[in-house]
Amino acid sequence: MLKTGNSIYSLLYHFFYKTEPVQKVKAGSVLFLEKDSAHYVYILLSGSIALGRVHVRGKDFILKVLNNRELIVEYPLFKANPRYQFYAKTLDDCELLYIKREEFENFVMTDPEAMTALAAWLSTSYLKAQMKCQDLIMNGKKGGLYSILIRLCNSYGIVTSDGILIDLPLTHQELANLTYGTREVIQRALKELREKDIIAYDNQKFTIKDIHYLKREVDCQNCAYEICGVN
Repeated sequence: MLKTGNSIYSLLYHFFYKTEPVQKVKAGSVLFLEKDSAHYVYILLSGSIALGRVHVRGKDFILKVLNNRELIVEYPLFKANPRYQFYAKTLDDCELLYIKREEFENFVMTDPEAMTALAAWLSTSYLKAQMKCQDLIMNGKKGGLYSILIRLCNSYGIVTSDGILIDLPLTHQELANLTYGTREVIQRALKELREKDIIAYDNQKFTIKDIHYLKREVDCQNCAYEICGVN
């Protein structure tokens, strides 16, 4: 997300936080499901939320993970009776503002600065989606894993003496859901990376010890953090 002084997040937050109460939501809660009627836009103040879809065969795909200071708009804008495209589930305890869809749309339609900020945010979101598709198409399942690890570093990375700690607990299954692969394939690829001393895994958190190796393997373009993330 573009986190400038006039980002859509900032504009919405400053307009609505005085009138909308902060909602505290426990980890593992579902905000909405795919095809639910869209009633709210959400401003994420703290915590992490996964957005995804469940395939007809039961496979869970995580499309993105949002953390602090994010906007959740997952329906076709300015349409009559829209429905959410994905599900949204909290990964840990979150604080959010719930904004009624009609009030959100009215705000951006009547405020030129908000409309410009929304267009910029949507443009960045589009580029993120395109880059993720590129990584999966050009680099396959293993390269897709490497790409997601790089993106996780950009979104959740903390530099330590051992490397870059991804400060987000992830099981192998959740990582597989993020890479659209199977847990077995991801486990084999992770085992190979551990044997090469590229990564470490402890208490459900990954440490990337050699991010340059991952970047070389996927021909990383070193995009700006605003584009290269899991959000």
